[in-house]
Amino acid sequence: MKIRVAGINFDHFHMGDLLRMAFNHPQVEIVGICDEDPARMQDAIRNFRIPAARVFTDVEACLEKTKPDFVILCPATARHAEYVERVAPFRVHLLVEKPFAASVAEADRMIAAARRSGVMLAINWPLRWMPSHATAYRLLSEGRIGELQEVHYYDGNRGPLWHGADKIEIIPTPAMKRKSWFYKRKLGGGSLLDYLGYGTTLGTWFHGGRKPTEVTAVTDWPNGLEVDEHSITIARYACGLSKFETRWGTFTDPWTHQPQPKCGFVLKGSDGTISSYDYEPTVRMQTRRKPEGEVIRADKLKPPFQNPIQYFVECLRRDRPPEGPLSPAISRIGQQIVDSAVLSAKLKRTVKLVG
Repeated sequence: MKIRVAGINFDHFHMGDLLRMAFNHPQVEIVGICDEDPARMQDAIRNFRIPAARVFTDVEACLEKTKPDFVILCPATARHAEYVERVAPFRVHLLVEKPFAASVAEADRMIAAARRSGVMLAINWPLRWMPSHATAYRLLSEGRIGELQEVHYYDGNRGPLWHGADKIEIIPTPAMKRKSWFYKRKLGGGSLLDYLGYGTTLGTWFHGGRKPTEVTAVTDWPNGLEVDEHSITIARYACGLSKFETRWGTFTDPWTHQPQPKCGFVLKGSDGTISSYDYEPTVRMQTRRKPEGEVIRADKLKPPFQNPIQYFVECLRRDRPPEGPLSPAISRIGQQIVDSAVLSAKLKRTVKLVG
C-alpha cells in the first residue's frame, strides 16, 4: 500500500519542492493539500494534478477526510509549534520544513506534542541531501582529517523573495518585502532564523552531537527592517571556535552561480581539512599525506538518501526514528545555538549556551 501524505500550510515555498518529491515517489500518494489562502495552492494543484476533493482550507477537515500517514508542514517559523500541536493529535507523523522553530521553548513543545501522540517528528534541512555535504560527513566519519576542531559555515542567497518553488526566479518589489512573513519579526523572519539553523544543525552533526559552551553573535538590520539580513555567530567548543555566517543579499544565488564567499562548509580537523560547497560536484580535502590537497568527486547518493521524502518514508516503513540533522535531538542543539545567537545579538555580548 502507498504511504499517504498531506501538505499543510504553504507559508514556505519549499512546500512545492517537497510535494514534487512526494509526487515523484512511487510509494507515496498525495491525498490532500491545505492552506487558508486557496491562491497559494494553485501551482501545486496544477503541477501535481490534485483534484478539488483533495484541496482544503481547513486543517482539521483535511486531516479527518484524507487520513494521511504523514504530513508535510511548511508554516512560518514562529507557527511551527502551533501547527505541530494542531496536527499531532490526529496520530499522523510529521515532516517539518526547516528551521526547527523560532525558539528552543517552541521546539520543545513540538517534541512533546509528537511524543504525546506517539508519532515521529523530523525536521528537514535541504543541505543534508547535497552530495557534497554528505561526502564531507563520510570523509570526516572515516577519520580522514582526524578529530574535528572547527566548522566554518557561510550560506544564504540573494533573498527569500527572489525565488519560489523549484527555484523559479522572481523579481521582488518593495511591497512584497513589506508583506512577506520572511520580513516580520513576530513570524520568525530574518536571515539568522532562516539560515543559521542550517549551519548549527549540520555543524552539530559534523561535531558528533557536541555542544558549544558559549556563543557570540552580531547582526545587521539595514534600511530600518524589522529583521536582519546578515549575521555572524561564533560558538566556543571544548575543541576550539566554530563560525556560522548567514546572508540575505549574496551577489548571486548559489544554485545558479556560487557567490564569493562561497556558500557551504569548511571543516578543519587535527590532521586535515575539507571544503564542501553547496551544489558543487566535488569536495576538496587536505591531509598530512597530501597537504597540497586533492579534489574528490562527491558521492552519488542512492535511495533512500537522495531527498527527505525518500528518507522519511523509509523511517516509517522500518519504524525507525530519523537520525542526523533530521532528528529532533540534533536539531534541538542547533536551535540552542540559534537562540543563544539571538540573545547575544540583542545583548551585544557573549552568552552561555541557552536551553
